[in-house]
Amino acid sequence: MERKIIKTDKAPAAIGPYSQANAAGGFLFTAGQIPLDPATMEVVGETAAEQARLALTNARNVVEAGGLTLENVLKVTVFIRDMGEFGAINEVYQTFFSGEPPARSVVEVSGLPKDVLVEVEMIAYG
Repeated sequence: MERKIIKTDKAPAAIGPYSQANAAGGFLFTAGQIPLDPATMEVVGETAAEQARLALTNARNVVEAGGLTLENVLKVTVFIRDMGEFGAINEVYQTFFSGEPPARSVVEVSGLPKDVLVEVEMIAYG
């Protein structure tokens, strides 16, 4: 099985020793995407909802760079700093997935890179 590295300037460059995504055997696995503006690499958004919108946009852009769409996404993991923000994040999340949404986990964590409030990773197949 051949592994392909996915890279796009429509999502933040890796801030560590990892790829934005890897694809193999029809699957695409994104790295966690945080709410960084790809051009400035600065955190965008004061609220969890605002940050979720950019993190989801960045993850979508990585998936699309791999030649797939959000309709190909099978699983999403959302890491959040405060489970109390679940509802606000959920409102944003549902605008990205129409019809039958993918499987999803939402996990509260004690910290995220650059002290952001939300991180999103996706697994897609196509």
